[in-house]
Amino acid sequence: MELKKYTDGVAGWQGGFAESNPDFAYPTPNLTSLPMLDNMANIDLLQRQQAVQWPEFSWETDKGAADPKRCFQMFAPDISRLGYTDAGRVYSIICPQQGISSPSLGTLNVEVTVTGQRGWVDETNRELAADLSVVGKIWFSPSAMQNPIVKLLWDHFEKSKQPFPSDKSKAIVVYTHKVDEHEQPVFPLMKGESTGFDIPDFAKHPQAWSVGSLGVQIGSNIKTGYPVVDAFNSLIMDVFNLGAGNMLQLGNVLTWNVWFTQPELVNTEEWRTHAQRWRESIDADHGSPMERAQKLSTLMARLSKPI
Repeated sequence: MELKKYTDGVAGWQGGFAESNPDFAYPTPNLTSLPMLDNMANIDLLQRQQAVQWPEFSWETDKGAADPKRCFQMFAPDISRLGYTDAGRVYSIICPQQGISSPSLGTLNVEVTVTGQRGWVDETNRELAADLSVVGKIWFSPSAMQNPIVKLLWDHFEKSKQPFPSDKSKAIVVYTHKVDEHEQPVFPLMKGESTGFDIPDFAKHPQAWSVGSLGVQIGSNIKTGYPVVDAFNSLIMDVFNLGAGNMLQLGNVLTWNVWFTQPELVNTEEWRTHAQRWRESIDADHGSPMERAQKLSTLMARLSKPI
């Protein structure tokens, strides 16, 4: 089935879910009456979608500094999506991916992985409200496995039967939570742009159909149960943050504006494979990280010790 674009008010839009509970209404949508749903459990219910052509991220490059600078970066376009029914109930949200390149290690992939979601969309007034829980996932891209240093590290972990972050299934997982609420993993997606800091013109897209915003605070790496792997992953996170301007620095607040294109109809089979196909396509080195000789020296020194 070919995706079919349409104009406002046609091709099956019914609406009504946003109005089904007065608690859902702005200015403070309360969605707690809805269960947090697995992101892939209800794909067959999806009928409509909005694609995020411009996922614009922002974070402080040195959290806690007297005068921290702010970074603005657009993640890979056209990966993120918001999926919902003709009535406007959200059942799936695909979040962005990106790559950070190291001259010494190759590309590390980073994905904002949705672990739960709930919410509504109203196409009539171009509004939305949703709750999400997410984790950050970081792993080496396949191209990095050709790097002699990375291959040595990978072989070392393979021989010791311990997980190496060589693909998403063994990725380094970073806990996130609502800003200033460490025990609350659920945070809101709201209509409109992020507030609290100035957004440069290059990070705005007035041609978009609509825009929503999110903000999440970065927690610690989730432990694997293997002390050596946890120590290794911590060092890789230090390397990652050097190259990514402290994007996932502990305690930092990662915000992003999702600029949507106009609604489309959903092909459910295409939805199931969309994120994986895009993930496989991001096998290219990009980004401009600093030299990491000292970090690599530390890694190699640790690997010289018996496990």
